[in-house]
Amino acid sequence: MKKRRQAKILELIAAKDIETQEELQEYLLEYGFEVTQATISRDIKELRLVKDLSPKGRYVYSTGKKRTDNITQRAGGIFSESIISIDYAMNMIVIKCFPGMANAACAAIDSMNSTEILGTIAGDDTIFMLCRNEETALNFTNKLRKMLNA
Repeated sequence: MKKRRQAKILELIAAKDIETQEELQEYLLEYGFEVTQATISRDIKELRLVKDLSPKGRYVYSTGKKRTDNITQRAGGIFSESIISIDYAMNMIVIKCFPGMANAACAAIDSMNSTEILGTIAGDDTIFMLCRNEETALNFTNKLRKMLNA
């Protein structure tokens, strides 16, 4: 029950601008989750939710992992300074970097919060990325190449 409730909380905050625990409690009740304010408070803590400024100027609950153009721009800057080449084989992407730069480039990729990537591993000068399938690896490789050449 807890996992389902927490999944519903994540779904709700992604879809709606929720400002208060009471507001979240009302939405949960609509979906059949009868919970106390204390339970919601614990869920917020366990899910590590934060309040972010919405485009409407209100502070609303968020995971704090929103993808923004600013992150993509920063990642592009890191790429142009650190990446030598990008290629893929089957469902894996391999990125060659200048020595000591792979961790920074990998952190930039991770900050993009892409659902296309299952995981990343960075060494000193190489990044391995695992994708769900070959098509996804090809598409993400092309996306990274465009960022590198921009």
